[in-house]
Amino acid sequence: MAKQRTQIVMTDQEIEAFLSEQRNATVATVGPQGAVHLVAMWYAHLDGTIYLETKGKSQKALNLRRDGRMSFLVEAGQTYDQLRGVALEGTGVLVEDDPELLWDVCVNVFERYNGPYSEELRPFVETMTHNRAVVRLDVDRVRSWDHRKLGLPAMELGGTTAASVGA
Repeated sequence: MAKQRTQIVMTDQEIEAFLSEQRNATVATVGPQGAVHLVAMWYAHLDGTIYLETKGKSQKALNLRRDGRMSFLVEAGQTYDQLRGVALEGTGVLVEDDPELLWDVCVNVFERYNGPYSEELRPFVETMTHNRAVVRLDVDRVRSWDHRKLGLPAMELGGTTAASVGA
């Protein structure tokens, strides 16, 4: 019997689809004293690459200037039989001098979380670009899992947190 880990790994196409359809990520950088600095982030997914837009003076930007190591995690599913996720590890590259890339990233983020971009919405996206930089994740390692591939019976949402799910 194959190991469970090999059964649940996503294909490259499944990873791309998953990252394109999800909304929230957890991003980790290395803080000034060596502690992991975690933040929840919206993200852009352009041409197979993960991008973030952030203030140039944000803690994650300061951390990346000092130490480029970055991890990125997206998960979905409320019960064990439905858990899916992608974890990316690599180098977060701060791009502060590419207004075209910043615009593309901001439009992608806007569309992912608000709806289709049109010229009438330009002022909203322009506001997003103010004092912002782009972080591009150059990936060295990919881990993925999709428990739906295990064929487990559907599990009921339970436990002390069930009432708050979807609230």
